[in-house]
Amino acid sequence: MRDFAALYEDLDASTAQNDKLDALVRYFERASDDDAAWAVTLLAGGKPRQVVPMAVLRVAACRMAGVDDWLFEACYQAVGDLAETIAHLLPAPDVHVAEPPAPGLAHWMTERLLPLRGLSQPEQLQRVQAWWRELGSTERFVLIKMVGGGFRVGVGRLMIQRALARHTGLDAQLLAQRLVGWADARAMPSAARWQALVASADSGEAPVGQPYPFFLAHALQAEPQTLGPVQDWILEWKYDGIRAQVVKRSGQVWIWSRGEELVTERFPEVVAAAARLPDGTVLDGELLVWLPGIDVPAPFKQLQTRINRKTVGKKLLADAPVVFMAYDLLESGAVDVRHQAQQVRRGLLETVLAPFLAVGATPALQAALHPTVPAPLRLSPVLACEHWDDAITLRQQARPRGFEGFMLKSTQARYGSGRTKSEGTWWKWKLEPYTADAVLVYAQAGHGRRASVYTDYTFAVWSRAPASADEAQAVLDAIARREPAPRLDSGALQLLPFAKAYSGLSDEEFKAVDKVVRATTLEKFGPVRSLRPTLVFEIGFEGIGASPRHKSGLAVRFPRMLRIRHDKPLHEADSLATLMRLTGGR
Repeated sequence: MRDFAALYEDLDASTAQNDKLDALVRYFERASDDDAAWAVTLLAGGKPRQVVPMAVLRVAACRMAGVDDWLFEACYQAVGDLAETIAHLLPAPDVHVAEPPAPGLAHWMTERLLPLRGLSQPEQLQRVQAWWRELGSTERFVLIKMVGGGFRVGVGRLMIQRALARHTGLDAQLLAQRLVGWADARAMPSAARWQALVASADSGEAPVGQPYPFFLAHALQAEPQTLGPVQDWILEWKYDGIRAQVVKRSGQVWIWSRGEELVTERFPEVVAAAARLPDGTVLDGELLVWLPGIDVPAPFKQLQTRINRKTVGKKLLADAPVVFMAYDLLESGAVDVRHQAQQVRRGLLETVLAPFLAVGATPALQAALHPTVPAPLRLSPVLACEHWDDAITLRQQARPRGFEGFMLKSTQARYGSGRTKSEGTWWKWKLEPYTADAVLVYAQAGHGRRASVYTDYTFAVWSRAPASADEAQAVLDAIARREPAPRLDSGALQLLPFAKAYSGLSDEEFKAVDKVVRATTLEKFGPVRSLRPTLVFEIGFEGIGASPRHKSGLAVRFPRMLRIRHDKPLHEADSLATLMRLTGGR
């Protein structure tokens, strides 16, 4: 634990990529095999489930530090991170307890942390407090993150691959392949797994259900004409679903999400269809809800009903049937074909999926003309465009058809690993986001380096368009007097919260808004401040739909701040009717 905590501190203290890389290599050079296996798992995004609620750890820390809860809360608001607050407040460790040899990371995980799940809460706290007494501040912080299920550190998968490549001398692409699935909770880290990870290139095959690293697209910022002739690109719709790989080997099917989570059991209709694929086939594509008789995919919110359901009943299968829209072939006949050009892989994909498509039509034609065929395996259509102007015109149909825009794939691109251009290029040519002008009504301090600045905001729109500036001002005056909001069904004008956002502004803009927040605070509810409305923001978001969980009746996806509208008075902010029109009846 001591060495891993020191690694965490090194990674957290620097933004320089070379410094992070050096720290990782140093750790792998001195770590035992089982410690290294656990370190890779944790750094790659794997984490044990919460074993002790953070609220309970907070109470235990207050008792051990001898501080009242109000003082702890004040410290928490200043620090911005619960685990860090606890680590700072705890009394100094018992030095005589922390003598070497200190247990390693693997011992901590397998012999201490994981067994906590089977203990009563008093016994859990007794053990955690005993550990606190033997650990330093950084080790305590890392331990609390692990116990509370909130461990994460700012190092990407590519950085881990590079560090392992330098440490082992192996090819980074081979390591990328072997690392897929390492963060899956069902795969326990061990010395044997580490040895398989760093074994020589000719030491054997990957596990039978192993997927490939996902190839990621870059956002297209320039005009598409700058990419050269449209004929050099394969154009497809950009789907709003779950990116996934379907693996068929040894008579069995696996489905992996882009987050490297094994989700096979959640999509039985796709598994049943994929069982007909030839052995040694790996498809890349998108999981979508697609209702029979409808020529567009369902909104993403319907897919959400399936995401976390490991047991899928008949009603859910009927209400939210899922299809897999395949758009790439990574393995065919048990042969890795990622090195083949995109247009070659497309031809192979059409051949593989031909048995699933309508009789008498080519795969591309069937996919383009018969999108309502109730087949769980489908082929993403290639969109024929003679000129970029044709693509621009066709792109205008994306939103009504439930798509996010276009994917542009170079005909010569190989299938790479991660977001790289060394193997070729994929571009995502997304639609402009939905936008709305909204009023800032609540604020909360950020976390980490933004812990002392109010950066997390809640925005509202008018329940209806104000009849005049004076009517809107009367509502603002009532808010300033802290009068309760009227009932929504009363018809009285009011501001309805509909979105939270914490990204999109520069550090200087956040500091400026922070001053406004502090100057216009009306009430404090724990870390949240209610405000006297004074600012209008332009908010961007990717999707919008009905939601009974929100007072506004709507929920938006991926909201962020586009700009502060100093030029717009509050009575000209958008209304609920404006947002309802954006739903387009979806």
